[in-house]
Amino acid sequence: MKNEMKMEFVSISQNESLARVSVAAFISQINPTMEELTDIKTVVSEAVTNAIIHGYEEKSDEKVSLYCAINGEEIEIVIQDHGKGIENIDIAREPLYTSKPEWERSGMGFTIMENFMDHVEVLSVPGEGTTVRMKKSLSSVKALCN
Repeated sequence: MKNEMKMEFVSISQNESLARVSVAAFISQINPTMEELTDIKTVVSEAVTNAIIHGYEEKSDEKVSLYCAINGEEIEIVIQDHGKGIENIDIAREPLYTSKPEWERSGMGFTIMENFMDHVEVLSVPGEGTTVRMKKSLSSVKALCN
């Protein structure tokens, strides 16, 4: 089964929960385990928060885009902003790195995404924005298909 959804919302922190709940509701149709659901909600939160805090530096008049697709047992999630972009993706992906140390950020967003998902791709152009593409095969769906 192939199914997909797209949404766009303004870059305010309250919409992080909207994104998380929307993706959870969308993928619930394929009966993920609670652990899988929690992992996916967590990575959506991390990616959306990064877009709002780092991409747009909390400018509330910008847009964050969310795309989610189900293709058989695989979930694909894409979070995109058109903010300031990332100067060095390799450094940004290092555990504990944060571009806002004065805000007491943990710097674990990309590490969490990489640990909870099977594939994480970060594309960014300084001054143009960042796209985070994540994929995960759900074991609960594999079990149903076998």
